[in-house]
Amino acid sequence: MKRLACACWLALLACGGVRAAGDAPASGPSLWVYVDGAGIAHFASSRIDGRYAPVMADTPGGAGRVPGKADNHTALLTWLDIAPQARSVQPLVRHAAREHGVDAELLNALIAVESAFDARAVSPRGAIGLMQITPVTADRYATRAEAQRPAAERLLDARTNIQTGARMLADLNRRFGRLDLALAAWNAGEGTVRKHGGAMPPIDETRAHVQQVLELYWALLQQRQARVATGMRMVEKP
Repeated sequence: MKRLACACWLALLACGGVRAAGDAPASGPSLWVYVDGAGIAHFASSRIDGRYAPVMADTPGGAGRVPGKADNHTALLTWLDIAPQARSVQPLVRHAAREHGVDAELLNALIAVESAFDARAVSPRGAIGLMQITPVTADRYATRAEAQRPAAERLLDARTNIQTGARMLADLNRRFGRLDLALAAWNAGEGTVRKHGGAMPPIDETRAHVQQVLELYWALLQQRQARVATGMRMVEKP
């Protein structure tokens, strides 16, 4: 299974690092992404070559926002670490990530934005559960065993909801070949993305959704890197 991973640090080294908050803002987008043939998303703070597409634009008249550097991410990451509703589903998230080839951090970011880890959430449009999936979409991505239960019922089950969402996200990434477009299709529908020539739809809600998910995904990846680094220890050669 192709893995939807993020080569963040390689991309940042290639473009000379990330602009920190308070630095002079650059014109144009502040985050670019390219998903290679192996399904790996490469992020960069500038356009390295023609394969990179813009994801986040700088705020007009203000400093560009660097993913993972927004003040509210610290509180949110702390909440994700301690909130019972978030902690309780982590084994399910990790299992779905391994099974379907997506990053657990990406699934967590999407769940946080969609439902704030409320497994009983139901939107006015009928989207249900942790990943806010509609019954029609759930039926499309259901296994034969899952399809034996009504979609509206099984989507309230955390495991089934996350499994369905992970299948859908992996499928959208295969179809569109870019993580930002996969997230846009998740929010606005595949037809909407194709209607705009396979580009980011000019829909404020969709663009905001993609930006929020990618920013939190980036922040979670940074947190994982920091934890890995903290766990390392120097070993002297004999």
